[in-house]
Amino acid sequence: MLKVAIVGASGYTGVELIRLLSNHPEIEITAVTSEQSAGKRIAEVFTSLSGVFEKTLEHISIEGIAQKADLIFTALPHQKAMDVVPHFLKAGKRVIDLSADFRIKDAATYGAWYEEHKAPGLLKEAVYGLPELHRTEIKNARLVANPGCYPTSAILALAPLLKNGLIDVSSIVIDSKSGVSGAGRSATQDTHFTEVNEGFKAYKVGEHRHTPEIEQELSLLAGSQITVSFTPHLLPVNRGILSTIYASVKADVTEDSILRIFDEFYSEERFVRVYPKGSFPNINNVKGSNFCDIGIKLDKRTNRVVIISAIDNLTKGAAGQAVQNMNIMHGFPEDTALRGLPLFP
Repeated sequence: MLKVAIVGASGYTGVELIRLLSNHPEIEITAVTSEQSAGKRIAEVFTSLSGVFEKTLEHISIEGIAQKADLIFTALPHQKAMDVVPHFLKAGKRVIDLSADFRIKDAATYGAWYEEHKAPGLLKEAVYGLPELHRTEIKNARLVANPGCYPTSAILALAPLLKNGLIDVSSIVIDSKSGVSGAGRSATQDTHFTEVNEGFKAYKVGEHRHTPEIEQELSLLAGSQITVSFTPHLLPVNRGILSTIYASVKADVTEDSILRIFDEFYSEERFVRVYPKGSFPNINNVKGSNFCDIGIKLDKRTNRVVIISAIDNLTKGAAGQAVQNMNIMHGFPEDTALRGLPLFP
């Protein structure tokens, strides 16, 4: 039985981890932490856990958590995880970090978009935890940087095209929409019900912090530096991300040939579903699941391919992908605890 701890368990990602791991036959959750709610039973914070998971939230103690767990999920805010992750690694523990702190390989790039990194020596070692692209490295990693939600939706949608050199890399436009849970559980004016309900808006235009993460992984796929236009939007729904991505095609290709490339690229992937010709994803169809759904349309009139991807930002975009990474790291079947069907409606 693998003992795991969730550091930062009182946020949306933390409770999603509990939901999934509670159904894992090889896992025991031995500790959950929260600085704001320490001393409370987590079922007091999330009443949906009443009678299901009743552990008491505790303050973060490196030594105490290290004694209780073999693997640690850090679900802390960005720039907080780097304070604790090095200490867990030093204690000989494996870590899956769900913040952005170890996703970007270059310390200067991280500093430009966030702040100066406190543990730059770990950036090269951390494995970017997108299983469809980095499964072999994930298996042996001691530190996995779980991808962001927007990057997951964009990278999986573009990977087959970049690997096959089918698009003009200077033409990529990524238009993404996220449910409100993507902003986290802390209340802000922009995420109040009356601000979000019946509204729809773009935010952080040209400056969203997921941009360098997307560009890093797309550049690795293409073998050359890529710069993208990325615009996120806030949807008045609880969870889900829909990304619509545009790129000019270089070769004389057909929609059928592009679909074949996607089908072949993801033929062995449990959690990527490529839609048949003429069908496109809906966030309702991935809610609560670890799936990434992808639909493709070739617009011959403009010579652009349009790729539409949908994920649940809390599952494939966060906790589900983290559990998928844990399964790979410890030799469990990759879909363990992730086999549930999407929620509907």
